[in-house]
Amino acid sequence: MEKSSFMTLIDTQHIIFILKKQQTTKIGQIGEEKACRYLINKGYSILYTNWRHKRLEVDIICTDTNNTLVFVEVKTRSSKIFGEPQDFVNESKQRNLINAAEAYCHEFNHQGEIRFDIIGLLMTNKSIKEIKHYCDAFYEME
Repeated sequence: MEKSSFMTLIDTQHIIFILKKQQTTKIGQIGEEKACRYLINKGYSILYTNWRHKRLEVDIICTDTNNTLVFVEVKTRSSKIFGEPQDFVNESKQRNLINAAEAYCHEFNHQGEIRFDIIGLLMTNKSIKEIKHYCDAFYEME
């Protein structure tokens, strides 16, 4: 039995979607690795990468030079066509990071200072074109 041209089109679109998703994931992983190196070079200590609690995830959990616990969201893009990388940390993402931070602090009984940072990377061919680190990028919402 022959496949219809419609089904072939659907199959092709699905394959393209999967390939783009894999490419985006790969760029994100490279960005997170480069963000870790950047933080280490600034004197931060990396505690966890891709820490998960249920459906929540934090890209990087580290301590800064003042021993403040820092939850870092990394956004990596290959262009600024749709905006700066850090612009994609919307209110929903911020809420998820705050919830993940609360779970982390509860699980590890952390009582000290915490902070939420964003690192935005603009990359071309695995090399950093631009990196921006926003300390205290947002605060816990009420």
